[in-house]
This record gives sequence, structure tokens and C-alpha cells, in this order.
Amino acid sequence: MASNGLPKIETQKLEEEICHDDSVAPVKAQTVDELHSLQLKKSGPNTPIIQQTAFGAEAADKNKQQLQSISASLASLTRETGPKVVKGDPAKQPETPKVVHASQQHQQTPAFGNITDSALKFTHILYNLSPAELYEQAIQYEKGSFITSSGALATLSGAKTGRSPRDKRVVKDDTTSEELWWGKGSPNIEMDEQTFLVNRERAVDYLCSLEKVFVNDQFLNWDPNNKLKVRIVSARAYHSLFMHNMCIRPTPEELENFGAPDFTIYNAGKFPCNRYTHYMTSSTSIDLNLARREMVILGTQYAGEMKKGLFSVMHYLMPKRQILSLHSGCNMGKDGDVALFFGLSGTGKTTLSTDHNRYLIGDDEHCWSGHGVSNIEGGCYAKCIDLSREKEPDIWNAIKFGTVLENVVFDEHTREVDYTDKSVTENTRAAYPIEYIPNAKIPCVGPHPKNVILLACDAFGVLPPVSKLNLAQTMYHFISGYTALVAGTEEGIKEPTATFSACFGAAFIMLHPTRYAAMLAEKMQKHGATAWLVNTGWSGGSYGTGSRIKLAYTRKIIDAIHSGELLNANYTKTEVFGLEIPTELGGVPSEILDPVNAWPDKGAYKETLLKLGGLFRKNFEVFTNYKIGADNNLTEEILAAGPNF
Repeated sequence: MASNGLPKIETQKLEEEICHDDSVAPVKAQTVDELHSLQLKKSGPNTPIIQQTAFGAEAADKNKQQLQSISASLASLTRETGPKVVKGDPAKQPETPKVVHASQQHQQTPAFGNITDSALKFTHILYNLSPAELYEQAIQYEKGSFITSSGALATLSGAKTGRSPRDKRVVKDDTTSEELWWGKGSPNIEMDEQTFLVNRERAVDYLCSLEKVFVNDQFLNWDPNNKLKVRIVSARAYHSLFMHNMCIRPTPEELENFGAPDFTIYNAGKFPCNRYTHYMTSSTSIDLNLARREMVILGTQYAGEMKKGLFSVMHYLMPKRQILSLHSGCNMGKDGDVALFFGLSGTGKTTLSTDHNRYLIGDDEHCWSGHGVSNIEGGCYAKCIDLSREKEPDIWNAIKFGTVLENVVFDEHTREVDYTDKSVTENTRAAYPIEYIPNAKIPCVGPHPKNVILLACDAFGVLPPVSKLNLAQTMYHFISGYTALVAGTEEGIKEPTATFSACFGAAFIMLHPTRYAAMLAEKMQKHGATAWLVNTGWSGGSYGTGSRIKLAYTRKIIDAIHSGELLNANYTKTEVFGLEIPTELGGVPSEILDPVNAWPDKGAYKETLLKLGGLFRKNFEVFTNYKIGADNNLTEEILAAGPNF
């Protein structure tokens, strides 16, 4: 018995009975902090690699060049050098950098009169952080950031929950004044170089005043011969993760040799522009300077401004290389046949281009070069309103760890998202890497398109379910970019409203629409592509009297386009629009192929058809005076391909 009255415990070492010995030496750490430090394996690109070997010296030189490049990007134009930048989170670097004596400083130290307090501090750069690191930054420092039940990061974009096209400005100089599309109908609103520099200075000074900024170095365009190096400097982890998903992610080797960017975005969206600055009409300003290859964002935190701003840049730069930039979806069959899908919101572009029997090259932005098609982006930016697993399983399953969810509403306890809730905005979005889609083709490139599909949701109900277009008609309908929306019904109004968006993306094009249309026709003719106009809207009457064309019929039409079946069909021509339509197609009722047959009231059909034709004509007036080439022959040919009555 032990002294306390309890039985004494006898211990015996029985070597022969031990089947497994998992005892190891204790950890070397002396404190909990040291133990935690052992948990993290140091790696790039967030941690500079400094070694004493020859290879290490080369790595240190590259790291120094990288920091110098970032410092140059953040440099004020009124001071001689950029800020002193260091990598890493300031919260994890409690030690103050060693003070360097004045005699040891680099000879390019700013003159005394130009020194500001910002020059006395270090700007901490969080460089190409991983999604996990960006999650931590967002949740710890950005109010409104939460992990949802699916693992996605829910964020808020602030007061602006959509793009602000009226606040977008483009510098008009001697070059762009001749090259870009200005005036009526154009999305390009001018500003001068001086005003841009004022806004750039405001953005850079704001970013350099922060304790830390996020820097992404990434690529645009999967075509290896035409990649664009982009640098995004931002104040929010949300913006950094968004662009990590939407741009093409570089390999460690590509990042090490990245060098100077081809284009830079300064996203100071948390800070407003100065309303007293010339050309400013609100506290928001999104400014493009094509000569300097820079973009400045002030007064809006909506991440889509970065995505679409870069798309505008590609619409300017790629045609200079004889590459056509396209606002379209793109997929490819197992035999290598590529199809482009154009369509405005509500036409079914996403639904029809997402096909489990075909590979997805991309959902929104593409280039068509001499080599074929390539996706501009590295991710997808999907609408989430009313999203369901049944209707959009691929998008539903892509909303997982790494995905950014913008402005969604979720249950406070379970963190399950309610995709039907529009409390914040109807424009809820998900941004995720394209590899989250199971049938995505990586790399996102393909051969020359075989079919070009223009989608229109015609709520007037007079366009055929499918039409084969000649080249002139293709240019006409591509420039028109038509769909029809159903008007609000609060006061019983059921009259459809025609919507036109040049090249199916007027807000992003930089050159005159006929320039893109002519390039499209030239490439289609050279590579033997066929264009189709597909109506996903109404048949047998306008909205309110007719009925929506069944999705099953539209899918049959798309399948017949892919297979080549429609090329061998018999065709007849419609009146007014002069569209070639098939007389029969397997799986689609013959009576709906010609819209006049589906209308019980033939007089009402003709009246509505003429009305839509008139709307097309009126919309096209803004394009009639533009000359393509040395004469007006091509312009007149396009005009002749429109409604004739």
C-alpha cells in the first residue's frame, strides 16, 4: 500500500510484448510560439528566398527585381522613387526593419523637398497569396466576409453591387481619338491625360498609405503566343481572391520570371474620387489609359469592374494583332468542332453553352486568332440569383472552397446560402476557377470555330426558332446584338421591349462595332464557319398570347447545328428579314419552324413583324455613316442584309 492508502501501482517493462513503439524525441521548441512556427513550412511566392549559394544569390536577385518592379508600379509621378516595399503581412512581422545610415542609402533617395510621411514607412506587399491565405485575411480584417456551408467565401461589394458604365472614362489622346469609337452609341466617355494622372495619384497615394496592399501578377489569354501580363494592386483580400480566380494563374516558374507587367490595375475602390476634378460626375470613376497601359478604380468596390475593364483592354489590343476579341461562350465537341455562343442576358447563352456532351472552353470572353480560339480568362463569373442544383448542377457544384460569393444572403447559423433572396441585390455572383467545371478543357484553347450561334430571346414572337445566316446577315445581326425583354407588369403592361447591344457586348468594345463585325466575317469565310440565329423566346404570338419555345426544342436545334444535320436541311426564306429557315427538323414541330404558321392571327403577326423590323432599322441608324475600308460597299452590303419592307 502507498502512504496515502491507495494500492501501489507496479510498472514493468515488457520488451517482448510491445508490438509498436511510437515514442519519438520531444519537439525542439521552447515556447508555444516556437512550436507554432514549426507548423508553417516556408514557401514562395510570399516569402523571399535568400540563400548563400550561387543559385540562392540568383533567387535573391530575382526577388529584388520583383520588389523593384512593384515599387515602380506604386510610384507617385511627382516623386523620384517608389515606396519602400517588403513582402509579408505586417501582423506577422513585429520586428522593425533595421535603420540604414544616411551615408549607406541608395543615391536615388528622394530630394528632401519631396519627402512625405509615406516615404518614411514600409509598404507591406501581400504577393500572389493562395486562396487559403486570402480567406484568412478577408475573415480577419474585412467586415462582411464569412465562410458559407459549401466552403465558399461570402463577401460584400459595398454600396455598388454592379458596374457603373456612366462613370467609366477613357483617355482621349492623339492616337485614341482616331482609333476608338466615340460619340453617339459609344460606351467610351472621354477624359484627358491630366485628369487621369490626378486620379492615378489619388489612388496610388491611398494604396501606399495603407499598412498592406495585395498584389496579383497573372495572365490574360490562354493562347501562349498572345498572353498579356497583368498586375492588380488592391486594398482588399476579396479583390485579390476574385482576380486570382478570374485571371490565368501562373506557375511558380512563370511567376519567378514575370518581370514588368503589360497592364496594371490600381483598385482604390474604397476611396472616392475628388468630385471637383474635371470630368467627374460622381464619387466613382473607372479610368482607362491605353497609352500608359493602366486602369484606376475609385469609389466602387464591385469586383466586376476589374474583369470588364481588362476585357475592354483586350478589345483594343487584340485587334491590333489581327485577333478578334469576342463576348461569347465557347465549347467543343469530342471531334474537335468548336461553337461560339453570343447572347445578351436571358437568352440562354450559359445554359446552352454548358453541355455535358461537350468540353467547355470558356463562358464569357474569347479571342479568335490565326491559331484558333482561346479563353481570355482563367475562371467563370456566374449569376447566382435563383440558382438551383437541378437547373445548373455545374455552377452549383463549383461553389466550394476558393469560390467568391458576392452579396448573397445566408443563414446566420448554418451558413447555407439562400439564392432566391435579393435583399442585398439581384446581381448576386460567384467567381471560381474554370477547372471547378468538370468538363472544362484545360488549357482553354481550341481549333477554329465551325459554328457561330447568335442567340435572341424574341418576346415579340416573330423570329424563327433557327435561321441560317449568310455573311452580310451575320454582320448585321452581330452589330445589332438584339434580344427583347418583357416589360414590368405592375400596371398590366405586357408589351415587349427591344434591347440592342452592339457585338453582344456594347459596354466593353473600344473600336467601332463594324470593325469587329468585318473581322468576324473575314475569319468565318477563311475557316468555313456557319452562322445561325436562334430564337429562344416566344412562338405563336408575343409575350402574353404566345408561348415560350420549349428548351427541349432549342436543345434539339443546337444539337442539329453541332452534328451538321441542319446544313443538309431544305430551306425556305422568310419575308421582311429574309432569313433562311429549315422546312423540317427531327424532334421539332414543323409548324413552329416558320413563325407565321404558329400565329393564329396572321394579320397580327405581320403587324408585329413590321414593328420589330422598324426597331432594327432605327437602332442601326447610328452605324450607317461608318465607312469600312476604302469605300462604302461593305457598309451598304450589311445594310441590305437587314429588314426589307
